Amino acid sequence: MSGSIVLFGPPGAGKGTQAGRIVKMTGKPQVSTGDMLRAAVSDGSDLGKEAKEYMDAGLLVPDSVIIGLIVERLKRTDASSGVLFDGFPRTIPQAEALESVANVIAVVSIEVPDDAIVDRIVGRRMDPETGDIYHVEYNPAPLEIEKRLIQRKDDTEETVRSRLLAYHKQTAPLADWYSEKGLLFSVDGNGTIDEVAESIRDSIVGI
Repeated sequence: MSGSIVLFGPPGAGKGTQAGRIVKMTGKPQVSTGDMLRAAVSDGSDLGKEAKEYMDAGLLVPDSVIIGLIVERLKRTDASSGVLFDGFPRTIPQAEALESVANVIAVVSIEVPDDAIVDRIVGRRMDPETGDIYHVEYNPAPLEIEKRLIQRKDDTEETVRSRLLAYHKQTAPLADWYSEKGLLFSVDGNGTIDEVAESIRDSIVGI
């Protein structure tokens, strides 16, 4: 399976968990543009310095810089058969730029209804002492630590619905763009972790 895979889905859809499964399935390294940016800034590379100027000014890092980082990442030995892009591209211009530097063979979209996403995220609680995440309904915390759990400030319904609105606005055109190219595989993200992973495997096997 030579070529790269793109993974996207709304916040709270389980992309992080499924990305790990896809890496094991395919042997392709996971590439997060956020991680790449932080590494480039830390290393002090030319692209990293350029990115830092934008970040320090509170501006979005231009697509040209992101693509430059991706080109550098794809030169590494572990990327010889492609990578798993997590969180990129987010827009059609980014997808078009990516097309010029990487051979994308499949785009996996994890689909979860908005109300289910809200339920998942708003019900999350964090243990401030350990960083462990629980859920009031699906994964309750032990009674002895229940009182110290907190809800993260970004886990309110208003914030989640705002993020979902932005996601749909960005991603709907991107999904249509990849669908027209015959590369989009939509996967039901409502099942168990294993069920979703199996659906993804069925989608990409044999590509």
